[in-house]
Amino acid sequence: MSDTTSQIDRTHMRREIEEIPDAARRLLKEAHPKIREIASKAGSPVFLASVARGSSDHAASFLKYASEIYLGLAMASLGPSVSSVYGGNVQLAQALVISISQSGASPDILSVVESATKQGAVSVGLTNTADSPLARISSSAIDICAGPEKSVAATKTYVNSVLAGLLLLAEIGGDNELLKALAEVPDHFENAIGKDWDALADPIEKRGSLYVIGRGPGLAVANEAALKFKETCQIHAEAYSSAEVMHGPVSIVEDDYPVLVLGVRDAAEDGLAEAADRMATQGGVVFATTDKVKRANRLEFEAAGHPLTDAITQIVSFYAFIEWFARERGFNPDVPKHLKKVTQTV
Repeated sequence: MSDTTSQIDRTHMRREIEEIPDAARRLLKEAHPKIREIASKAGSPVFLASVARGSSDHAASFLKYASEIYLGLAMASLGPSVSSVYGGNVQLAQALVISISQSGASPDILSVVESATKQGAVSVGLTNTADSPLARISSSAIDICAGPEKSVAATKTYVNSVLAGLLLLAEIGGDNELLKALAEVPDHFENAIGKDWDALADPIEKRGSLYVIGRGPGLAVANEAALKFKETCQIHAEAYSSAEVMHGPVSIVEDDYPVLVLGVRDAAEDGLAEAADRMATQGGVVFATTDKVKRANRLEFEAAGHPLTDAITQIVSFYAFIEWFARERGFNPDVPKHLKKVTQTV
């Protein structure tokens, strides 16, 4: 990726993207022992549930696919307002409840966790603020070890939230293959930062809107990418699964409409490539991180050796691109319009 910005002029977002490999290594070294302990005490939950918002909710969606594919345990996304606004009391006594919040201070998230903990559920809080209210009211808390994040746009905290959750699920399921892949993923992050996605810029600039496509864990990453287009670049982006996009949204993919397809080396890759090629055939300008496309444009990608680590590695390459693209468009990605770092909702 072309970037001649000097170190002193770099945005907080760019510095924090470059910190992702070391933040991941720190999590693996410092937090993994506690995560293993929490997993050993989790027992046999009947199902899992998550509570989060924004990028943290995209991390939770990633964990949902990991839980359902690799553990065989359903994972529900809880609506925070059910408790904080409507006074509902979801029955969670038999659940493992995973809450994700950088600040650990949003009242609506806290209301759900407080209810779950009082019911006797195993509540695990993933937070980048070790002494936060979330850490105090959860049965167990995991410091995601990302270090200070000054940019409003979350990057390393999103990645480390996913990694912490995957470590927990891998320990619960005794998945040694995934644990080995997680131990190796920081090196893949190093390589992913340097992938050149500049070719995306011109088609997106011309249309000011795009689709981001994924499947399974890749869909969770697509949702995160779509959010970053909006908050850092003021560009409208919608995320769809490669199956769902065919149920209507695909009809507007023509006349050079841009599409970013986040391919992962997993069971969905063939179908994802077919969808990318179909949209290219109907006139879309389609870019895909898979070698299996025939009509779409191939983007450089870092293959991480396991479907889950491969998926999360995609977002690191995307973060490097979107920070550069925001600056190219004249925006400061550290301070998106109308947003602040800590958002507290009821």
